[in-house]
Amino acid sequence: MNVQLKGKQGKPSVRDAIEQDIVTGFYSPGDRLDEAGLAARHQVSRTPVREALIQLSTMGLVKMVPNRGAFVTQLTITELVEMFEVMGELEAMCARLAARRIRPEQLKLLEGAQAACATAQQAGNSDDYYYANAEFHRLIYEASGNGFLAENAHALQRRLKPYRRLQLRVPGRVNSSLSEHEEVLAAIRDRDDARARDAMRNHVVIQGEYFSDFLALMRPVERQLIPGE
Repeated sequence: MNVQLKGKQGKPSVRDAIEQDIVTGFYSPGDRLDEAGLAARHQVSRTPVREALIQLSTMGLVKMVPNRGAFVTQLTITELVEMFEVMGELEAMCARLAARRIRPEQLKLLEGAQAACATAQQAGNSDDYYYANAEFHRLIYEASGNGFLAENAHALQRRLKPYRRLQLRVPGRVNSSLSEHEEVLAAIRDRDDARARDAMRNHVVIQGEYFSDFLALMRPVERQLIPGE
């Protein structure tokens, strides 16, 4: 579930490198991804870049527009709210099953991920918190003991990565997120599957609301559609 493709000498693959640039905000939603520029940036030919863009399009992170090129996928607010609603239900199910099935060694890893989240929060580093947070959620997917569920939760989480990262920069969100993690962790530790389900659903749905609030505070501008839409 957490395996990354590697290129020569253990370097991240071109696909992973471009995905990372999208997730970290180097490229913003709606940006055009120029093949020649990407090839120069990653010191490869255009063929692996083109293959990487096709792979990223199947993941939902990139939109391929005929005769126009590739663009970072740009979701509407409605699409984001809908996807976060589904994400909330998937993660709630993962947490419920994890509370029933988590093994001692998995619980220890989950507690470690939460400790890493706390360290990042105390340091005021939203980027470090993002990575620790992603690991916290991944471990819960794994602890559900349901591979199909974990795969689908991971796929949707991956598609929402740029937005989940951005929302952690909303003032006060990291603090509240950490507190919500504690509720989820406590419920899983207590083997209380109903409480774990509700705590996780509230955690993810609140994230979606925080992100929508963030968008509402932005100066209203007309959405710039990707050419060809």
